[in-house]
Amino acid sequence: MKKNSRLSGKKPAQLSKLDRSCAGIDVGATQLFVCIAKDSSHQEVRTFTTLTPDIKCMIQWLKKNNVKSIAMESTGVYWIPPFEFLEEAGFEVLLVNAYFFKAVPGRKTDVQDCQWIQQLHSYGLLRGSFRPSNSIVELRAYVRQRSRLFASAGVQVQLMQKSLIQMNLQLHTVISDITGLTGQNIIKAILEGQQNPKALAELCVGRCRKNKKLVAKALEGNYREEHVFSLKQAYDAYDFFHRQVEQCETAIQAVLVKLQRKKSREAQEQTATNPKTTQVSRKSKKKSYNRSPYSFDADSSIQKVLNVDLTTIPGIDSNTAMKILSEIGTDMSRWRNVKAFTSWLGLCPGNKISGGKILSSRSKPSSNRAAQALRMAAFSLYRSQSYLGAFFRRIRSRLGAPKAITALAHKLAKIVYRMIQTGESYKEVGENHYEESHRKRVVANLKKRASEMGFELMPVTA
Repeated sequence: MKKNSRLSGKKPAQLSKLDRSCAGIDVGATQLFVCIAKDSSHQEVRTFTTLTPDIKCMIQWLKKNNVKSIAMESTGVYWIPPFEFLEEAGFEVLLVNAYFFKAVPGRKTDVQDCQWIQQLHSYGLLRGSFRPSNSIVELRAYVRQRSRLFASAGVQVQLMQKSLIQMNLQLHTVISDITGLTGQNIIKAILEGQQNPKALAELCVGRCRKNKKLVAKALEGNYREEHVFSLKQAYDAYDFFHRQVEQCETAIQAVLVKLQRKKSREAQEQTATNPKTTQVSRKSKKKSYNRSPYSFDADSSIQKVLNVDLTTIPGIDSNTAMKILSEIGTDMSRWRNVKAFTSWLGLCPGNKISGGKILSSRSKPSSNRAAQALRMAAFSLYRSQSYLGAFFRRIRSRLGAPKAITALAHKLAKIVYRMIQTGESYKEVGENHYEESHRKRVVANLKKRASEMGFELMPVTA
């Protein structure tokens, strides 16, 4: 029987403050509540507005009180300006997820929030969120902006299709993509005043030329002036957003040039002897009817930054590799190991156990953009005749598509981590190798179970 510390008169062990020169900030839209420790038993709280002069006054006050480390709550995008100002001023700044300290004792106010943050930070109980280097942050901003521009352009495609349907031009039923070369030629001709269905059908190119009669029939409609005006507005907006994308890609290329580092002699020799990692500079695949590729050779630029070619992994193209680079950066030492990396992505199984029973093993919900890119890459491997494709199909047949996508994204994350960490290239062994290794594992397990039950498993001779 264990002694009770209360009955024995001994006080329970208390946490000792590891760092007294720290501060806690509760970030709001218009105000910053800052708490510092004046001594071992007294805290001082001051309020500053989010205006730049007041943030600079806050920095001077923190320096005057010898504050070295600061923890702040991540709220929307309001934390970005004070975080960047404090980091430039030389403070150690921890961006902390509010989920980890939401249980504030007592009544919840902004003042008590900043006091609670400062108290936990002084005990060393807070852990900062991942934030890459400034160069990667700049690259990430451009890549995310490029994705938002593509999403805005997609909305304009829907509006173009709506205008065509209002004119009863069933163009989407006879061609696969109204933003392809044939679709663009027809839309431009309509905006220039052409309304003859046969003349519009003559603008078909490629395989669409086989269905010119059907296209002409689909282009007989009611060309009302207001619908043509709406079509023109949507098309001009669509073209504008893609011009913005090209400017964004120019900025991305400039950041990649800054990030490119010289390869060592060993890396150059390895690249020369390994044909899979050898990159040949090529022209961009971006066309007026296919604008999703980058306007520069993104594959070789990413390889020069990482010293590995992520596009050799099945399912990962230059767009996915660029998203991964912009989200995680080049320094894999920011995570303890590959398990910590996959946990940060939200791709590893959960561990919810109570009373010795596993309540749930679902992966935690996450909006991590790198994880989303890996899930999309995993989804594209359903029909792939590769090692990863065979793995995906086996897991899908047993657990279903959603869990199979998560499992394959988890495997892709481990491959990416290992490649960037060690500089090793990916080697594809093929679908047959996976099936054979899986068969060997199944046979070994059957032999083990048979021996445990007193039997011997023998192969059937032909």
